[in-house]
Amino acid sequence: AARLIEIARKAGKPVIVDPKSRDFARYAGASLITPNLKELSEAAGHELSSEDDIVAAARGLLSGAGIDTMLVTRGAQGMSLITADGADHFPSRAREVFDVSGAGDTVIATLAAGIAAGLSFVNAAQLANVAAGIVVGKTGTAVAYTEDILEDIDRASDTSGPRSPTT
Repeated sequence: AARLIEIARKAGKPVIVDPKSRDFARYAGASLITPNLKELSEAAGHELSSEDDIVAAARGLLSGAGIDTMLVTRGAQGMSLITADGADHFPSRAREVFDVSGAGDTVIATLAAGIAAGLSFVNAAQLANVAAGIVVGKTGTAVAYTEDILEDIDRASDTSGPRSPTT
């Protein structure tokens, strides 16, 4: 992982990691990591019960591991995007949860696609939050299609009628 991160960063590419180790230092140099709340708690060595706890633990781990940003997926409580200087919390977009299979994969894939398309980390995280809310509202491993995402965004902004995929 360290060598791949080094190569990507030298090429000017952001590196997004879905951590599978409690030792976040393994991902030193990554632009962004996406642990869920359980993974963050395990890496911090204790249970995290409030947004303040989550932010403090994330900042400590980011600093210690040499990672820029962390997007913590928090299930029904949404997501938190945390840097050394700030924290943005996004409430869950799911109206009803049927199956969480693939939600984390949806988050990292949508986040990466958004960043690759030029979105800021904040906007990419908001988009990933929408996509995750869609997939957990379906049964089985599901996909958040472009039309689903646009419809959800339109519904949230209270516009009338569905949005055309070309706008």
